[in-house]
Amino acid sequence: MGSPQEHNRKAWDNRARRELAHTETAGERQFADPWTFIDDCGWLGRNVAGKRVLCVAAGGGWHGPLFASVGADVTVVDVSPEMLHRDEEVAAKRSLRLSVVEASMDDLSAFEEAQFEIVIQPVSTCYLPDINRVYREVARVTAAGGLYISQHKQPANLQSSTMPRSGSYAVQESYYRSGALPAVDSDALHRESGTLEYLHRWDDLLGGICRAGFVIEDIAEPRHGDPHAKPGTFRHRSWFVPPYITFKARRTSELAAGNSVLWAPQRNLPG
Repeated sequence: MGSPQEHNRKAWDNRARRELAHTETAGERQFADPWTFIDDCGWLGRNVAGKRVLCVAAGGGWHGPLFASVGADVTVVDVSPEMLHRDEEVAAKRSLRLSVVEASMDDLSAFEEAQFEIVIQPVSTCYLPDINRVYREVARVTAAGGLYISQHKQPANLQSSTMPRSGSYAVQESYYRSGALPAVDSDALHRESGTLEYLHRWDDLLGGICRAGFVIEDIAEPRHGDPHAKPGTFRHRSWFVPPYITFKARRTSELAAGNSVLWAPQRNLPG
């Protein structure tokens, strides 16, 4: 088996060609109200005009084109050329300007230090074993005072069974598991078939982002659960097992790798 990066590049190329879950491009509904889809927490103040925005591991014709549509200077990075091609297609169709770069999220050497004012990362850190390396790379390319907004799969989401048994979802994987998770045969929305995924513990998810040079300003848990949904569906499972968590983090100029964890829980701060 090759590297996780190479494996997942091929997996996402294949998923994009087959138009599987999480490869959908933004359409009329999203472009009619882009802020609802790119800033549902209100952390950006609905104003990114002229801002240098990096969308990390965000190919697929969604985040990049939507940010470009509200005036941002957008660069999209993704390991999958097929996913990046979707960004180019959507941008061309709507006469939007953006740049695409094929690279892994843990190697942003194509960019200069402090090059971006805002970094957006949808769920993707689960596809690499070392989340701390991703955080360090993002910190390097983020300007002091800049924002890093990232969404992740919660550990419990990757530990728990896909289907319920006797009305409950069982913990099947150790919290301290090392190595890639067992493969899944079919999509369950919280797992993507064909990919390699890794479980990251909270000390790396939260502590790692602080040690890399960010201060966490806010956290949100997207609500996907529905107690009345059919057992085994994504929404039913999400009522019992939280699937995702989103961080709003601010780049500081004082922190250095290896410092103790800093936490600054604040709400309703200006973006």
